Amino acid sequence: MAAKTVSQNDVAAILSGRLDAPFTVFGPGYRGQAGLLVAFDPHAASMSALTPRGAVALAPMGGGVFAGDIGRARRYRLRAEDGTRAWEYDDPYRFAPVLGDLDLHLIGEGRMQRLWRVLGAHPMQHQGVSGVHFALWAPNARRVSVVGEFNAWDGRRAPMRACGAGVWELFLPGLSDGTVYKYEILPQDGAPILKADPLGFGHEHPPATASIVRDIEGFDWADGEWMQTRATRNDRAAPISIYEVHLGSWRHTGGRALSYREAARDLVDYAHDMGFTHIELMPLSEYPFGGSWGYQPTGLYAPTTRHGGPDDLRALIEAAHDRGLGVLMDWVPAHFPSDAHGLARFDGTALYEHADPREGFHPDWNTLIYNYGRNEVRNFLTSNALYWLEEYHLDGLRVDAVASMLFRDYSRAVGEWVPNRDGGRENYEAIAFVQDMNCLAYGEGPPGLMTVAEESTSFPKVSAPVHEGGLGFGFKWNMGWMNDTLRYMAHDPVHRRHHHNLMTFGLVYAFSENFILPISHDEVVHGKGSMLARMPGDRSAQFANLRAYYGFMWGHPGKKLLFMGCEFGQAHEWNHDEQLDWPALEDPAAQGLQRLVRDLNTLYRATPALYRRDCEAEGFEWIDRDAADLSVLAWLRHGAPGDLPVAVVANFTPVERRWRCGLPQSGRWREALNTDAALYGGGNRGNLGAVSASARPAHGQPFSAELTLPPLSTLFLVPDGV
Repeated sequence: MAAKTVSQNDVAAILSGRLDAPFTVFGPGYRGQAGLLVAFDPHAASMSALTPRGAVALAPMGGGVFAGDIGRARRYRLRAEDGTRAWEYDDPYRFAPVLGDLDLHLIGEGRMQRLWRVLGAHPMQHQGVSGVHFALWAPNARRVSVVGEFNAWDGRRAPMRACGAGVWELFLPGLSDGTVYKYEILPQDGAPILKADPLGFGHEHPPATASIVRDIEGFDWADGEWMQTRATRNDRAAPISIYEVHLGSWRHTGGRALSYREAARDLVDYAHDMGFTHIELMPLSEYPFGGSWGYQPTGLYAPTTRHGGPDDLRALIEAAHDRGLGVLMDWVPAHFPSDAHGLARFDGTALYEHADPREGFHPDWNTLIYNYGRNEVRNFLTSNALYWLEEYHLDGLRVDAVASMLFRDYSRAVGEWVPNRDGGRENYEAIAFVQDMNCLAYGEGPPGLMTVAEESTSFPKVSAPVHEGGLGFGFKWNMGWMNDTLRYMAHDPVHRRHHHNLMTFGLVYAFSENFILPISHDEVVHGKGSMLARMPGDRSAQFANLRAYYGFMWGHPGKKLLFMGCEFGQAHEWNHDEQLDWPALEDPAAQGLQRLVRDLNTLYRATPALYRRDCEAEGFEWIDRDAADLSVLAWLRHGAPGDLPVAVVANFTPVERRWRCGLPQSGRWREALNTDAALYGGGNRGNLGAVSASARPAHGQPFSAELTLPPLSTLFLVPDGV
């Protein structure tokens, strides 16, 4: 029988890091030679295999490569010595694959709905041994290795098995939760590159860039009652008032941002006290640059470690649910940064992005655009949406920059974009991706969730079901309403009568989508100033204008969203590096505005006519939309049959008026809320708590009442019995 031998070419390949099929070389059965074991540790001067029948000395082949015949032994450990110390470990190359043929088939077709359960780094028991299973998609790599402190970041020591479908895997015994790692990828051409794990569940604190093994199994959720009933809270017939938060700058403690668990106490208590129904967290997927506010993520499957670990974020979400608050998170599938450790040219090729910069580069943000036409990339993203909804019990995702995905010419000049197959500007692949994501989220995710589109164009049917030709979102931000109404409010009141249509035009299309009215972070950055600073007049007038505007907003059809700090009139523009200006609440005017927002939320939640038909034309009726010369607007809100109506009247001039208002029924209408009340910092002018409607027709209504309209104010009138 021929002697068992090891090729010097293989030894050279090991030492140079060019070994591309490690399981044919390492482990027992070198190149099909039964029992011939090859192992490598460049720090070892000698090595032996510890088998059930005893130790077998392995012969040195040079440079830390060792070989020897261990017979039929399949369970063994390696023992290495360097002359001063000895160490033992399980050989990764004696373990069978973890992934099966079905896994690889579904990954290859882009149909692995829960991709995170097979790719990424998973602590586990495999063949009776504890360790971590690593799996990665890198179809164009020559070699992929797992590197970290455990192997001195040496890419020669833990090369992975190429399984098919572009997937590489390796079980590394002895590793556990908390292990820091990266992948060293040898491209077809050029030197090896280091990459963080695209499906890593944890990452180092920026500016460090490695991934961290996180065991995301086993969190003992205690929000079962919320999860069973939340469908009624996220429905378009429910009151939805969202508090948008950048967790890094909401409030600081000891000179730093709150942890997830601190926010579980402080932020949740505050949002609950303010009467909001939901908290929306700006992106928490790991991101390297703080100035991106999370909108340029590199770790799409990892909660940012700035505030804690995965279980800490879960504790925040669970605490919100315990207080009756839903939690949404901003999700960014539109683009990703070009940081070297991220997805850019991940395996040496344009893998996640388009190779052609006319399709793959975003000129607005200097970022890269996902290749939505590639099955594996689309699967990576749709699975990520499901991941956050399932693993973190998020109640919804607000999808960022949808318009930039839908149109190939978004922010591009003529000749700088590639038309679709029909010569048009619509991005068919991105549209299909968005539809797939919504179908998967609503079809496979926990019941009762919502998805929300930040979509700034008039693209049709954004919030219509996919089977009706829509994109499938639950809600859409009403950017047109926000832009128009803020333009109106910026005008000096003496000129507002010339711009009256800015306040009424939104009702032309208000029921074409399931709209959320957003006053978001985008309205208080980049030189726009704060919401208070955008109001005209002296400081007293600014507060009065803002109070009237918030009353108009809460009385208007559509769900509500308000960015943090806007609820108390922070005077300066939002700065992500600083906490909100909480000392401003020492000012009675700021206290009054905060109290107004709390009371608006309370009234909104308690009054079905203000929310039940937010998205239906039958829920709204103009009383008077034509009083432009007075800058007065009046309308009725209707709920379901049996719900009493609400009359909302806004006066956007600094002039007190006596004004007859048509009403649908006679009798006493109480003043449920008056933004000019002294409680809110106003002049306490109004109607002494109520008006009486008599049988005098006005504005097409059979009854009417004479109202006092305070300057710069919004009134809510409800019939007795509400």
